[in-house]
Amino acid sequence: MGQSMSCGTRPEHGVFASVQCGDIVTVRRVMTSDPSLLHQTTPYDRHSVLHVAAASGQIEILTLLLERFKNPDVLNRHKQTPLMLAAMYGRISCVKKLSEVGANVLMFDSVNRRTCLHYSAYYGHADCVQAILSAAQSSPVAVHWGYARFVNIRDDKGATPLHLAARQRRPECVNVLLDSGSLVCANTSLYGSPGSTPLHLAARSGSIDCVRKLLAWGADRLQRDASGRIPYVVAMKHKHGACGALLNPSSAEPLVWPSPLKFISELNDEAKLLLEQALMDANREREETILKGTAYSLPSPSFSDTASDDNMSEMSDSELCCICFEQVCTIEVKDCGHQMCAQCTLALCCHNKPNPTTSTVTPPVCPFCRSVIVRLVVAQNNNNNDKSKSQYEVVDREAGDVNSSKLRKHRRSINLGEESSSFMGLSSIGSFGRITGRSSGRIAADNELMNKPIL
Repeated sequence: MGQSMSCGTRPEHGVFASVQCGDIVTVRRVMTSDPSLLHQTTPYDRHSVLHVAAASGQIEILTLLLERFKNPDVLNRHKQTPLMLAAMYGRISCVKKLSEVGANVLMFDSVNRRTCLHYSAYYGHADCVQAILSAAQSSPVAVHWGYARFVNIRDDKGATPLHLAARQRRPECVNVLLDSGSLVCANTSLYGSPGSTPLHLAARSGSIDCVRKLLAWGADRLQRDASGRIPYVVAMKHKHGACGALLNPSSAEPLVWPSPLKFISELNDEAKLLLEQALMDANREREETILKGTAYSLPSPSFSDTASDDNMSEMSDSELCCICFEQVCTIEVKDCGHQMCAQCTLALCCHNKPNPTTSTVTPPVCPFCRSVIVRLVVAQNNNNNDKSKSQYEVVDREAGDVNSSKLRKHRRSINLGEESSSFMGLSSIGSFGRITGRSSGRIAADNELMNKPIL
């Protein structure tokens, strides 16, 4: 897919060399003295000056040239547009400029029938992927062709941008595409024959980050490719043992982004990041459990358990989540104002089962007031005006750290002893572990909240 941007040494192509090296003075002089040179192309690839400027990242020259060119979608030998080359080389400023002047994001090349979205995903330019998707939302593509269809657009081999990003080990692009609506279980099938899913390609490339992202978004570990292989077999064939351990059907199931959260009409971006982080932390604990005792291991976290204990000792009880009494309240239900930690919010949504009569998932409800959750935001802890916080601080100072610890344990035992449907089943999922790495309950291995085996 990559191409050389050599402009040749012939005198008539001196303008291309000037564009490539950013000599805007010469380009202005050529535009004044002989404008016809701007419509010349390179000998073999037939690159125009727009192609050279976009691929070289010369945004000032590109802006100047676009004032003369009425059509920003000029084609080279392979029917590639300047936008495709800018996406290929990761020239984000040029991608944005071409999108602003109306460059068509739905143009296909003649090499593999790929679009600019395929190019940016293949070469791992996540910022270009995001810019192209944003342009597609506000362009006629979203109206006449469909935004969801564009995100999952296929090349001549049936590969979507998500397939290419997973194949090339581009976890940042995988995350952007999944967040924008890419189908996690789409296969490369053409004319009805089964092909490979993004998880197969991530297993083939050995990218544990891509495997982790795809599993968290619901990728099927048992889906087979054209040869009848599941992703686990593909990973082991290419000697990617760590990926194979996570993809082994006999290992614990990963936690998946809960479908009940899709019912929340307004999910604050910061709150979403907190929930995604809690999900990834929980799956990382699962991965550590799976890889424990094997020759494979995950990178050690940068935090320490000691720092976790220090932070916990500085917290007051009013800041702690009233469900697990371990994490700080970081998520707030906007309408009723009740707060809980990201781990418990995620566990609450994971525990929400579909209605057996309709097979549909019901919207999540607040565990305190039972009202339907329609908006989640980041909790704002007011340390100065919270009266209950000051009261708990007085109790902690008088009773000491030991009594404070007993108070938390007592509340936890009361909470787990309740038969309320709001909290039942949360312990079966686990507390998702602390963000800092300390865990009072593993996801699938060493849950100790109930001090008895999980049934």
